[in-house]
Amino acid sequence: MSKPEDSAAPGHSTASRVRLTRRSLALFPGDTLFDRVARALCAADCLPRKELYEAWEMARRVRRRFRGGRVVDLACGHGLLAHLMLLLDDSSPAAIAVDTRLPPSAARVADVLEAAWPRLAGRVTRIEGPLRDVPLGSDDVVVSAHACGALTDAVLERAVAARARVAVLPCCQEKARAGEQPLAGWLDPALAVDVARAVRLQAAGYAVHALRIPASITPKNRLLLGAP
Repeated sequence: MSKPEDSAAPGHSTASRVRLTRRSLALFPGDTLFDRVARALCAADCLPRKELYEAWEMARRVRRRFRGGRVVDLACGHGLLAHLMLLLDDSSPAAIAVDTRLPPSAARVADVLEAAWPRLAGRVTRIEGPLRDVPLGSDDVVVSAHACGALTDAVLERAVAARARVAVLPCCQEKARAGEQPLAGWLDPALAVDVARAVRLQAAGYAVHALRIPASITPKNRLLLGAP
């Protein structure tokens, strides 16, 4: 597995929604894997800078604990997380990137990364359709970054049903019935939702790890990992 590098580069915002373009190349001058990935994505001219940092910080934390297995990126957006999971651990044979509607630029992201790392070619399959239609297995690593509201719960439920390893970076907890959480009277309602998710994973026989990615990238930075 490649050694994770610190990705916080001085002098620019990691939370910016500004698109990475060739004019952004000077922000990533180093020879680290992160900088090389960033420069490749500048050529794609379609990805918000924030999305790069979110996917990178999530992928490197997940790979510290979960090695190998097929990667299944649910609610994948551009599919960047799926590609990074393979780059950080080449022992995974393949990845599937699934979303109900894939952005047209997802193909550009795949093209620039495969051009820079030919070993990725043919190993990431993009699927447009319902997330529930993709079969999961116990050897899979299921990941999802900012699946909105109750969609995070659906990802967790599917992973638990398959006894697969799972990692989610939740967002929009207010859309996930936050008011129904009994701890919402003590905790911030969004935190109460995520605590309940961790408890449900434990009750399902999962070892749970509660982590964070840097808040400078996103305030929705709680990363929940579980393994049966």
